[in-house]
Amino acid sequence: MVKSAKTSGLIALILLIAAGSIYAEGVRLKDIAGIEGVRNNQLTGYGVVVGLNGTGDSQQSKFTTQSLSNLLKTYGIDISADEMKVKNAAAVMVTAVLPPFARPGTTIDVVVSSLGDAKTLQGGTLLQTPLKAANDEVYAAAQGQISIGGFTGGGGGDSVTKNHTTVGRIPGGAIVEKETQTDLTIQDAVNVTLNNNDFTTACRTSDAINERLGGQYAKAIDGNVIAVNVPVEFADNTVPFIAMLESVEVTTDTVAKIIVNERTGTIIIGSQVRVMPVAVAHGALTVKISTDTIVSQPEPLSGGSTVVAKDTTVEVNEQPNHLMELDGGSSIEELVRALNALKVTPRDLISILQAIKDAGALQAQLEVI
Repeated sequence: MVKSAKTSGLIALILLIAAGSIYAEGVRLKDIAGIEGVRNNQLTGYGVVVGLNGTGDSQQSKFTTQSLSNLLKTYGIDISADEMKVKNAAAVMVTAVLPPFARPGTTIDVVVSSLGDAKTLQGGTLLQTPLKAANDEVYAAAQGQISIGGFTGGGGGDSVTKNHTTVGRIPGGAIVEKETQTDLTIQDAVNVTLNNNDFTTACRTSDAINERLGGQYAKAIDGNVIAVNVPVEFADNTVPFIAMLESVEVTTDTVAKIIVNERTGTIIIGSQVRVMPVAVAHGALTVKISTDTIVSQPEPLSGGSTVVAKDTTVEVNEQPNHLMELDGGSSIEELVRALNALKVTPRDLISILQAIKDAGALQAQLEVI
């Protein structure tokens, strides 16, 4: 266990050193920002999956039987929903992401999720399902065989399940029927939007674009948007201009932050974290109680009886406290190295970081998720 903690600490230290070198260099603008108006659109639809091997929705899922009744009516078969007992069908919600500039006839992936009490969607086929956007217009239609990447099997009261079998995908399962309106042909300016709000990064982006274009074309509007005027030579050719903007290298800046996941013991520490002068003592008290059962057998023909006794042993082990001292302005590299020297576990590290934050010595945001 100690070996694992040492290894984890060493890996974390290496990652932090690598992160510091990455942030010292520039990154492409396309990796940290996008163009305003050029975005994905979410699509959603309600559909029915058929062909299941008795693992579909039960009769308790009224919307499934009603959907099947309505479907059969379109084929001239009139059956009441209350009379239907079909276990090889399931009601599902179908979701997809429509990328910008997707033309009619292109295909996109869809995710199919069970809506009722179906046991698995394994082997099912999605019937044609219209996919709508937030404006209630149909932009694609989905249909095809579902791939769940797992299975459920067994019998006689025993079963085995691998992965999540009530959610599946259909690669290229939706055909785009209508494209979204994204016009870049006639524009005097484009807005570059950062993925993460940061005033320093926005100003650096503006300066980098102006240096690339050789003039004052870009201006940071706020911590998220940089407005860029289109040069005259690109007035009728915006796409090459945007491609050039995407290749501009920017040195980003980040907020000093520590992300802590108490459920899994995961800790992510940013390279900008600094620590004020502080001393940390760390120790552990372990109490181990073990009970052994002792059976005493009487001598043959002695007339005695078997005696069962319990021997309880209490062992107390207290590790000595270690005192760690950090000078003002210590980097996160020094903090991690010092904590690794104390051989702390990830969960101990969470408590130590929270204590340092409460003492006012941690110059960073501590976010617990």
